Amino acid sequence: MQVFLQGKLLGIDPFIQQAGDEFSDLAGRCLYTSLMAETIPRTLLDRLGLSRQLLGSSGAGQFLVVLTDESLPAAHAFLVEVTTRLQKATNGTLRLAWAATENLGGWTDVRKRLQEGMARWRGLNALDPATAFGPLAETPAEVDYGQLFRDLPGSLASRWSGEGPLLLEAGEEVLPLAHHAAPAAGGEGAASPSELASRAAGRPVWGVLRGDVDRFEARLRRASTIEEHLQVSMFYRQFFSGEVQVLCSQGEYWQKVTVLYTGGDDFAVAGSWDVLPGFAREMERLFKMSAEEFLKDYPGPEGKTLSMAIALAPSDGAPAVAVLAEAGQRLEVAKSAGRDLIDLFGRTLDWKSFTEAAEIRGMMTRLVDEFGCSPQFLGELGAFYRETDRVLATRTAKARQERPWRFHRRLTRVLEAPARQKEFQKARNALLAEFMGRRQAHVKLRPAGRVALEWARLAQEA
Repeated sequence: MQVFLQGKLLGIDPFIQQAGDEFSDLAGRCLYTSLMAETIPRTLLDRLGLSRQLLGSSGAGQFLVVLTDESLPAAHAFLVEVTTRLQKATNGTLRLAWAATENLGGWTDVRKRLQEGMARWRGLNALDPATAFGPLAETPAEVDYGQLFRDLPGSLASRWSGEGPLLLEAGEEVLPLAHHAAPAAGGEGAASPSELASRAAGRPVWGVLRGDVDRFEARLRRASTIEEHLQVSMFYRQFFSGEVQVLCSQGEYWQKVTVLYTGGDDFAVAGSWDVLPGFAREMERLFKMSAEEFLKDYPGPEGKTLSMAIALAPSDGAPAVAVLAEAGQRLEVAKSAGRDLIDLFGRTLDWKSFTEAAEIRGMMTRLVDEFGCSPQFLGELGAFYRETDRVLATRTAKARQERPWRFHRRLTRVLEAPARQKEFQKARNALLAEFMGRRQAHVKLRPAGRVALEWARLAQEA
């Protein structure tokens, strides 16, 4: 009888958050969790003498395999060994949970039994009940996870061994994971965050872009058969690993972007701040096009949109793990506001507003680059935002707010240029219209304008 076995790697976020100050340590820990999710199910099938074709899905910290009922005791023993060694190697941070059930009834019933079994295993720390409450072994020696990152792409040909500090050994199969790293200035190794920042146009800053499919789990729950479940899971996994890899190889990005991870429904890259918005826009375009084609016969909006967030390093030497965590928090803000959104420079926009922000930013930089306006006018525009952000409680303040021509007059003074060309007047008026909004009776500074302003200021600051 066929048996479905689902496994999930627990403790990924705490494990990554333990990364040190070195960027390679963070990238190596991200890579390590991805390798675990790929090597464990493959080694399981090899130990049981079963075909690799029985690997249904893997990635994003989990896997699904098809076994026989006779092989289930041996599979259980192997996974107990895996999670025991994994907990020892990571000082109790990473562990494995799994559940198995017979292929009886519809896929909806099978999935429900797997979820219930997974919940029970988590309660036992996924260990053999005989040793679940026993003490862990002594604290392991310091592990250099960064070496995995520095050894790319060679480290992708790894397999589970259960030995050594990383529990991995060299194998022959290259695992399907995105692995691009921006080259260092000397040509050897990966660029550091400071190098990524120095390559940015404008202010020397680097950041992290994270993306996540909206309502991914809901899309999987809507699968009515195992075939549909596997097809949908494979679509997302192949999209992120493939498209991120291809996009990073393009000339605009390959020296400025480094992949942190790609999963079954998400991705994260680090890079120079100036290319991250464009990278996000291209990923959204590719995902929308691919999802519309592949999921056109699947009803409902679940899993058909992609939300993203960008976090910039607040200062030189900021820990990479903190920037990654900030991007994750901003991503949660975007996803809580709706779907198909991006959080950029502290503002959450839909993709139409993102396009508007890019156009307004182009207007602002054009006034500086082509018409000789002082970059200080961007700071003047920022003052308007601070004014309108205040709570205007007094009658005098309220009266000022109801006189928008004062804002127009001040903006006109700010945007003076030595040459009064007709083209300059046209560009300035276009910016005024975009910046102030369509309504002339009241001043309304739109989120797209706020994002465009910060975008332009970053681009103009050396």
